Amino acid sequence: MHEENKPAANGCGKIRSGTQNEAALLALMEKTGYSMVQENGQRKFGGPPPGWEGPPPPRGCEVFVGKIPRDMYEDELVPVFERAGKIYEFRLMMEFSGENRGYAFVMYTTKEEAQLAIKILNNYEIRPGKFIGVCVSLDNCRLFIGAIPKEKKKEDILNEMKKVTEGVVDVIVYPNATDKTKNRGFAFVEYESHRAAAVARRRLIPGTFQLWGHTIQVDWADPEKEVDEETMQRVKVLYVRNLMISTTEDTIKAEFNKFKPGVVERVKKLRDYAFVHFFHREDAVAAMSVMNGKCIDGASVEVTLAKPVNKEGTWKQHFNGQTSPGSENLLGFPVKPASLSVRLNGQHSPGPPEAERCTYPFFPGIKLTPVSMYSLKSSHFSSAAMRLDYFCNKNNWAPPEYYLYSTTSQDGKVLLVYKVLIPTIADGSQSYFMPDKLCTTVEAAKELAAQFALLHL
Repeated sequence: MHEENKPAANGCGKIRSGTQNEAALLALMEKTGYSMVQENGQRKFGGPPPGWEGPPPPRGCEVFVGKIPRDMYEDELVPVFERAGKIYEFRLMMEFSGENRGYAFVMYTTKEEAQLAIKILNNYEIRPGKFIGVCVSLDNCRLFIGAIPKEKKKEDILNEMKKVTEGVVDVIVYPNATDKTKNRGFAFVEYESHRAAAVARRRLIPGTFQLWGHTIQVDWADPEKEVDEETMQRVKVLYVRNLMISTTEDTIKAEFNKFKPGVVERVKKLRDYAFVHFFHREDAVAAMSVMNGKCIDGASVEVTLAKPVNKEGTWKQHFNGQTSPGSENLLGFPVKPASLSVRLNGQHSPGPPEAERCTYPFFPGIKLTPVSMYSLKSSHFSSAAMRLDYFCNKNNWAPPEYYLYSTTSQDGKVLLVYKVLIPTIADGSQSYFMPDKLCTTVEAAKELAAQFALLHL
């Protein structure tokens, strides 16, 4: 362990020297018996703790901590997080300057302790006016592979991915919404470990890698939402996937009522999937076992318990495949009109009729009435981003979230692309929408992403 001799503020706002920092950390180690080592841009406290026997804690025991004051260290942080339970390992991300990087990972010995930490420490005021964010942290073992030929079957994709990368466990492929004989143009590849997935991503990410003569897109898949068991025990809604577009809500309700009449409260269908609400949980669980794999209008459906939407989980950003707090949501940026000429997968994206752009004189005394944009018609919007927001509101969905990514072209230009997530409908079959074209301006990138999302909704 080594700290640069740099002044830092303690919890009382007083500046302390590097020597005082080191003394505080040594005192913490002496008091707890934990070891501390700094390597690869992070400082590990524990892992394992003193006297630990057996394997490390299972998946789900780690939490991510964001918005940590840069001059705060383990001697202040560890006592706070010990309130939730026994810490197996505390990893604080460090800068070369000696300051922390604003985030850390805390692994507890049990899942229950990790859940308690989220419950009592998320939005905790760690210093006057400074609130930390705490959420579940999961090692991501899944990659998103886009631009896959739509005629390829699961076996084709699995065999090809095993040839070019190591540690492939499974491939998840979903049928096209309108033609069940084709895939949706993307797949999720599951690896045996986060390390194997990270190595595969580095191999495939440059953008020049081809499968079946196609340049593929590669990104981390959004990790599956973790919902605690206590919450899942109360769920009485089923998620039904792989429905035909033509299948109606009445048909779905009738099919799920067959095994026990009158148990279904209501059905909400969205494109080729639906949420089936039951009056009682026990009927939902029974229906799930009966209906999973059954044919409805010629399509074999998948049925699982629906995972509740985490309404507080809107702060997301990628850290090496981790989904964690951040500030990439750029909803406030202006966007270009829908007349922006773009092509999506070789086809012009469908746009709304051109909004009327004429101006009219404003005379003194004209009466103005307050109006919500959501009370207008979609034809009043020339911007795809505004139309997507309007579309989500009309369907009672959460607003779209935009995440910005960049790369550099061969001639040195900064190129931009947005990923669009609609939290209400995010699931394994379509975790996000991301165009396969890059733009030179933020406005054009956001407009393109919104058009792409609208095209696929």
